[in-house]
Amino acid sequence: MLDLSRVAGQIGEMVTSLKTGWQERQKHLAEALSLLVDKKLDFESLRLKVERSSGKTTFLTAGLVEPLATRHAPPTTPTNFSVIATDGSQIDVDRHAPARCYLINIGRVRLDYGEGARAELESLPRLCADENTLVISDGVRQQAIEGALLNIRRSVDETGHLAEMAEKLPDSRPALAVVDGSLILWGLSNKDYPDFVVAELLDKGYIKHLDTLRKIAGERQLALASYISFPRSADVVNALRLALCPHNAADCDKYCGDTPVGRRPCDKLSGVQDRDLFASLLDTGERSALFGSQSKIVRENYGEHSIQFFYLKLEDEIARVEVPVWIAHDKDRLEMTHALILDQCRRGQGYPVALSEAHEQAVVTVADRENFQRLVEVELAGRHLATSVSAKSRSKKTRWV
Repeated sequence: MLDLSRVAGQIGEMVTSLKTGWQERQKHLAEALSLLVDKKLDFESLRLKVERSSGKTTFLTAGLVEPLATRHAPPTTPTNFSVIATDGSQIDVDRHAPARCYLINIGRVRLDYGEGARAELESLPRLCADENTLVISDGVRQQAIEGALLNIRRSVDETGHLAEMAEKLPDSRPALAVVDGSLILWGLSNKDYPDFVVAELLDKGYIKHLDTLRKIAGERQLALASYISFPRSADVVNALRLALCPHNAADCDKYCGDTPVGRRPCDKLSGVQDRDLFASLLDTGERSALFGSQSKIVRENYGEHSIQFFYLKLEDEIARVEVPVWIAHDKDRLEMTHALILDQCRRGQGYPVALSEAHEQAVVTVADRENFQRLVEVELAGRHLATSVSAKSRSKKTRWV
């Protein structure tokens, strides 16, 4: 049991520290805004410097596509259109349970607006309990699908379901396919997984689904995007940091490896996030310039599906919207993405209503997890199979004091 009386003083210290940090970040934000709108800042020179510095900085920088201070007004929303969305959740492998298995639950939503308005909502659970689905193997080595890897598997499945839904859309209506979170499978870049795992999940799974969506988009008015609420990224601010670097190409370890953090030239912008920048620059409904992701996994694995993004100002927050480059380079589809994401947020009180509904279909509650495990145990017992659980699991269900 948490003793809040022992935490209260620590919370007070935290708030004091946060206030001091906030004041410092406000100074850095003013510096970043001044640099962003500075007409003396040569966009092409900075763009090339960002490219020359790629892979040599200790922070991720955005690739520059349009001048940084670009603002795009809200486009007109079509009268008749569709929005499809997927979201997912899972019950992970429990090593204390009597059966080794996991469950992925995908929520799917299709909303048609205008003529023939209707809504389709469904939940599609899938239980995985055989060796072919519990592990990824190259015939010799094996990698168990659990924990962080199960999160990635679920993201791949979400995109696969999105492609399946997109194939059933009518040709006559513009449509937006949207997922929650990033189009970048960050989980695969945050850990050194074996090459056969990356190939299975990314090349044979995620990229294949993106190929399908691109093919469909070539046949009808379809746009694809992901929506990130309250983003914590600083890619664009980090690109501005390079404008303060005195070197022709930034190389943090070479030039500033021995310089304490806070005393490097670019530290004048440290602590500022992109959402802070665009909250001040944009008016409600406007989107920012386009930027490109320079993440290693995108550069090395995404090919023709490289990711670009923009920031969108809503009533209560700044959102990051990511699109594949084949959407970013199509002006009509990019405008449609802007218009329909904005419309969805207005209908959903600041968050895309289709994603909200998909989440409701996908969510697995604590009660659901308990009932699932109980059902597994009942089925095992009914077929005279072992139903023993670990002592640790039993102890959690028993009150001793």
